[in-house]
Amino acid sequence: MLKAEVLKQLIDFRRERDWEQFHHPKDLAISLSIEAAELLEWFQWRSNAEIKQMLLSDKREALEDEIADVAVYLSYLCHDLEIDLEQAVQRKMQKNIAKYPVDKVKGRADKYNEYS
Repeated sequence: MLKAEVLKQLIDFRRERDWEQFHHPKDLAISLSIEAAELLEWFQWRSNAEIKQMLLSDKREALEDEIADVAVYLSYLCHDLEIDLEQAVQRKMQKNIAKYPVDKVKGRADKYNEYS
């Protein structure tokens, strides 16, 4: 859900480098998954206390870079497939509201098919 001017900057950046030829939906989805895995590495083997310390250190920028990489590939994918991300999120939230009623799931981490 980037601002229009930021999305335009991303699209222009890619177009100026003639990278659209490599950015098929499959490849963007793969790249998105790879970047999400790199984001996970930032947290791997660390306690909550260690993560909190890292967030206060100069290592925070590395986390922000990984999050930005995920956002960039997701933005390209949505742009290319003509998916309005905000609209898709709102639609999914309506499904989640129905699937996870507050009176059944509040304070629980069960999956929707595991609570009674």
